[in-house]
Amino acid sequence: MGEADAMTDVERVRVALGARSYDVLVGEGLLRRAGQAIAPLLSRPRVAVLTEERVAALHLESLRAGLAGEGITMSALALPPGEATKGWAGLERAVEWLISERVERGDMVLALGGGVIGDLAGFAAAVLRRGVRFVQVPTSLLAQVDSSVGGKTGINSPQGKNLIGAFHQPSLVLADIGLLDSLPARDFLAGYGEVVKYGLLGDAGFFTWLEANGPALAAGDRGLRAQAVRHSVAMKAAIVARDETEAGERALLNLGHTFGHALEAATGYSDRLLHGEAVGLGCVLAFQLSARLGLCPQEAPGRVAAHLAALGLPYRLGQVPGGLPGAEALIGLMAQDKKVVAGRMRFVLAKDIGQAFLSEDVPGDVLRAVREEALEG
Repeated sequence: MGEADAMTDVERVRVALGARSYDVLVGEGLLRRAGQAIAPLLSRPRVAVLTEERVAALHLESLRAGLAGEGITMSALALPPGEATKGWAGLERAVEWLISERVERGDMVLALGGGVIGDLAGFAAAVLRRGVRFVQVPTSLLAQVDSSVGGKTGINSPQGKNLIGAFHQPSLVLADIGLLDSLPARDFLAGYGEVVKYGLLGDAGFFTWLEANGPALAAGDRGLRAQAVRHSVAMKAAIVARDETEAGERALLNLGHTFGHALEAATGYSDRLLHGEAVGLGCVLAFQLSARLGLCPQEAPGRVAAHLAALGLPYRLGQVPGGLPGAEALIGLMAQDKKVVAGRMRFVLAKDIGQAFLSEDVPGDVLRAVREEALEG
C-alpha cells in the first residue's frame, strides 16, 4: 500500500499516470508541513486556496502557517458549506475570484475541504486558463478515501449529480489523518460509507477487517483510521492507474452510486441524506438487487446492512427523514445518472462481498420490485 515517506509516520501512495502521476501522502501533521510538501511544485511562492467557511474557521490559519514556514504566501476564498455550493453559482464565484487574484497558468490552486470543495475547486482549476494545476488537501474522510484521488472534478445540475465536470488530476494530495478529529460524528460516518464500498467491490478481507475494527475506528482510533485511509487510497490508485477515464474497471468504484445519486437528487442534495449515507444505502440496494437476480448469496445483503447498522449508518430507505418518492420516480432519477450508456443504465452488481462486476442486464420489473420492497421496509 505504498512505501514509507521521508517524513515521519507518513506514507506515500503513488497514482501512476505517466507524466501526470502524483502522490497521495497519508499521515498526521501534514497541514503544518504543507509548505514542505508543496514547495517543490511551485513556480513562484504563492497559492490560491478555495475552502468553505466551517473548514476555514478550523484549519485555514494552520495551513497558512504551514505554508509560511517555506516562504509561501496564500490568498483564500471561503465558500458557504453544503452541497448547494457545488453548482453554477459556486463555480462562477470561484473562477472569477481566481481571475481577480491573477492566478496564472503556472500557478497552483489548493482545495482545502471535503468532497464539495475538492470537486468544485478541481473543476475551477480545470477550466481556468484552460487548465491550472491544483493540490487537494481533503479534510473529510469521504474526500480522503475517494473524491480527492483520481481526478474527477465537477458540479451538480438540478437534473442530477456531477453531470457537469472534467477529468483533471491533482498534482498532490495531502490526507492529514489528524484533521478527521474535527469532523462531526455524522460527517465522519458518512465518509465511512465510501470506505465500506472498497471492501464490498474488491476486497472481502478488507470488509472483514472493517467488521472487526469499524467501531473502534469510528470512535477515534487514529492508527485504524490511517490504515483504512491508506488501504482505500491504494485500492483506488491502482484502479485509476489502469482505467483513468472510466472506460471499464473504474466504473466498479460506482458501487452504490447509481442508487445513491438518485436518493440524493430525491432529497434535494440536502442534509437529509449525506453523500456517504446515500452510497451506503445504495450498496445495500445493489446487493439486494444482486440477490434478487440470483447472482450473490442471499445472506450477503443482510451482512452489508448489519455492518452499516452497527456503525450507526442508515441501512433502510425508511430511515431517510422526510420520506422518498415512489419507485417509478426514483428509477426516473437513476436514468439521468451520468453512467447511463446508449440509454441503458449500468449497474455495479456483486457475485459476493468483494466480487463486484458491471451489468446492463437488469430487468425493469426486478429493479422496480427491489425499489418498492426497500421503500416499504
